[in-house]
Amino acid sequence: MSLIPQEIIRRKRDGQSLTPQEIAAFIEALSKDGISEGQAAAFAMAVFFRGMNRDEMVALTLAMRESGDVLSWRDIGRPVADKHSTGGVGDNVSLMLAPIVAACGLAVPMISGRGLGHTGGTLDKLEAIPGYNVMPDEALFRRTVESVGCAIIGQTGDLAPADKRLYAIRDVTATVDSIPLITASILSKKLAAGLETLVLDVKVGNGAFMQSLEDARILARALVDVAVGAGLPTTALITDMNQPLGDAAGNAVEIVNCLAFLAGHKAGTRLEKVVLSFAAEMLVQARKAATLEEGEALASAALSSGHAMEVFARMVSALGGPSDFVENPSRYLASAPVILPVPAARSGWLASCATRDLGMVVVELGGGRTKPSDTINPAVGISDILPLGARVKKGEPIAVVHAASGEDAERAITRIENCYGIADSGPEIAEPILERIT
Repeated sequence: MSLIPQEIIRRKRDGQSLTPQEIAAFIEALSKDGISEGQAAAFAMAVFFRGMNRDEMVALTLAMRESGDVLSWRDIGRPVADKHSTGGVGDNVSLMLAPIVAACGLAVPMISGRGLGHTGGTLDKLEAIPGYNVMPDEALFRRTVESVGCAIIGQTGDLAPADKRLYAIRDVTATVDSIPLITASILSKKLAAGLETLVLDVKVGNGAFMQSLEDARILARALVDVAVGAGLPTTALITDMNQPLGDAAGNAVEIVNCLAFLAGHKAGTRLEKVVLSFAAEMLVQARKAATLEEGEALASAALSSGHAMEVFARMVSALGGPSDFVENPSRYLASAPVILPVPAARSGWLASCATRDLGMVVVELGGGRTKPSDTINPAVGISDILPLGARVKKGEPIAVVHAASGEDAERAITRIENCYGIADSGPEIAEPILERIT
């Protein structure tokens, strides 16, 4: 069709539904620099205010997928699956989940992202491992998935390039939190990766982009409906982000946490519950397990046998990291020069956490970015974070700060103390998994 960008923008601005052909033409032009930045920004703002129906979101997702390469795993001989999280604090689920389900027979070509705002990025965490290549060429990516079972890498310029251009525009035009644009951005990359099934982790709470359960439901429902409409079987779990998911937030400290998890040292934690629940969802979708209970048992066996740890080690080595990394992580991971405890302000029970603020402490320490050009310090962060509901005495550590200087550490300690509320009695704590959307 002949494309007149301003007519498409006008129709969406006026609340009309766009046809799949109009959306496809606009996105194709966007990917080929046939749309100006002003027109792309106007389109994003029109969608932000007017929204899109399901058919429009499916068309937008498919058009963005088709803007670049679409991988095929036809001959791999394993079910091809993945998971995506909307982002949180202390959320390193992907690092353990991929090797666990790969150990159970799935192929996981996981395209991950960097930190965004107060949330940590899987790629930033993996780059704390010296030599790990988060941007391999397609041949190495494919070879790693085929030989190891999983590979966690970044989005190449050849996968959904229209998403990269549109996202950069959304980031500077206050249109990031548009449900149709979030949905198309997430799913176009997953569809381009050649998946057969997908599970989604939609976070909700004061440390998530979705603050209310109703908003999280709307996003989860949109993601599942559009994914299924685009031909990708998908389920979603809504998970609590009113406290850090794991007991570490940062980059190297979350890799340490990952290794401890794979070694079986995080049994009974909220993190274990979430990881095993997502593993079960993936195994049931891939027909490797008949029920969620059976899937969870298979995932637990992969952990306890050491097979998942072995898969993680092989993935790290295949993508350029040290071959003995899991045996000698301290030899390779950067360590902060200043490590200090955060004392409890008074005795009682940890009752609340300003989770977003805690994530921003990591950013301010140098573990995240305030602008894209910032360099991350992999050594800094927060470890040994106590969960809500823990009973503490005044002066006892509720967390440990890893900082580049004493001044940074003292400032972080004060900020972290202010993030926590301590009560005189044990509080009610939300379950880590709140709802399942199918």
